[in-house]
Amino acid sequence: MDWTEFLDNFAERPLFHTSMLNIFDDPLHHRQVQLARWTKVKKLSQIRRGWYLIEKPWRLTDIPIPFIANNVVHPSYLSLDWALQYAGMIPEYVPNPTSITTERATRFSAQGTLFIYHHVRPSFFKGYRKVTVEGYELNIAYPEKALLDKIYLFLRKNRLAIQWLKGLRIQNTEDFDLERFKAYWEEHEQWRKKSGKAMDAVLEYIKEMKGEGL
Repeated sequence: MDWTEFLDNFAERPLFHTSMLNIFDDPLHHRQVQLARWTKVKKLSQIRRGWYLIEKPWRLTDIPIPFIANNVVHPSYLSLDWALQYAGMIPEYVPNPTSITTERATRFSAQGTLFIYHHVRPSFFKGYRKVTVEGYELNIAYPEKALLDKIYLFLRKNRLAIQWLKGLRIQNTEDFDLERFKAYWEEHEQWRKKSGKAMDAVLEYIKEMKGEGL
């Protein structure tokens, strides 16, 4: 596996896992040595264990940061602040992808970006859809689930305060589906019982934002 042979196979799909290199006949140790050498001279960058990205100018296509986030931890979907920003529901630009996963919570830096993953139980891993961004298909939470994920994680360690809710600076709620939001919440009976009062306050606040509580 030399550099030319490698690029012939991966320049058009520059984000790759080491398991994909099994197409080459080289022994595993030789492939590992090559990856280390190419990373040292900055032809590759290691995203996280097992995952690499071909650097410019050798890659033939750019890979969006959100696509990297979706793929290097699996399963995962983009949610929380990043997804709320994507939906236009908060005014801030969120450069660092925030994700939900059933794997262990983790965070790491790569490509000048902080990748953040929060753990949830498998039963809570839902409420996302496939969206095409820059030609790449991503798993992104519906706005209603992105907000619920945010509240769910906050309530793990804190009591809900309206000031915290206002601090999120939620906006553009015209298309926010309250019934979908409630449906996601009501699916989890144990958590619903624990968070009832907090969620009542959240629902009232959103209704006011939507002009339904006036």
